[in-house]
Amino acid sequence: MSGLSERERVGFTKILGLMTTADLLSLSDTVTNKMIVVENTREATETILSFTKNAEELLRRKKVQRELIFRYLAKEGVVMPPNSEKHQLVKRTLEFWSSAKVVVDKSHQGDENRRRQPTETASDSTDMKAGPGFDPLVLGQQFCQWFFQLMNSQNPSLGQQPQDWGPQHFWPDVKLRLLSRTGSEQMEDFLGAELVSLRLLALSREERLLFSPNLEPYGLKALASPHGLVLVAVAGTIHRDEACLGIFEQIFGLIRSPLENNSWKIKFVNLKIKGQEALGGTEVTAPALSYNSSELQLLCS
Repeated sequence: MSGLSERERVGFTKILGLMTTADLLSLSDTVTNKMIVVENTREATETILSFTKNAEELLRRKKVQRELIFRYLAKEGVVMPPNSEKHQLVKRTLEFWSSAKVVVDKSHQGDENRRRQPTETASDSTDMKAGPGFDPLVLGQQFCQWFFQLMNSQNPSLGQQPQDWGPQHFWPDVKLRLLSRTGSEQMEDFLGAELVSLRLLALSREERLLFSPNLEPYGLKALASPHGLVLVAVAGTIHRDEACLGIFEQIFGLIRSPLENNSWKIKFVNLKIKGQEALGGTEVTAPALSYNSSELQLLCS
């Protein structure tokens, strides 16, 4: 009877798990028109999923509150502006489930594999094979979804299990340049997988920053050099709890590692952060990249 996909069922199970018992039982009564009596939260959850015709219908239910959807997306690494309205959160959730389903169809791999080795999944996918059909933008989208979900999972404010962060995702001689404009301008440079990994980790774990990338065309660019380097540039917003602190622009240099199943590893990272005071009240809900293709080409040479 249920019209939900497997991905939607998994997502709803997590959302319903955030609800109070009273609201969950009430929602079960609403969905079934009180035709089925449930005795516990497990039965209520299964009943709701079984009698739901489509995902949007359930997301728009009054008991599925805006805050629940916001928390769910944040835990999945999809950070939305804190002032997002419910209809915006519903739309983004449906897009997230739909895009995740496409990745499953392409990779033919299980969810667990994809969570543990996302860079390997990207390199094993048909679209990721180097050659005439290789599209660096597809790689860029998949990489950003993986990287920022991984990074945001380290933030203790989300209350979720941190994913497998560490120097293993970087080349040993990786370089990080961090430029922050939050009142005063500060430049930091780091060399080596351990130091770069720890500095980026501190942004999420100690400073509790949440990074929300803009994966629309004007927020994401990717290009490949003839020598195997793929450049991924992305813009987005930075949050802490309910506050939007500013915007970021981040450039990644990616190179395959032939000794590790040809998975993509990070060769360099340039990260620019601008605080609200440096933006002068500019709208930052979906920032665009300031880099043009010519500037990115120079980094590939």
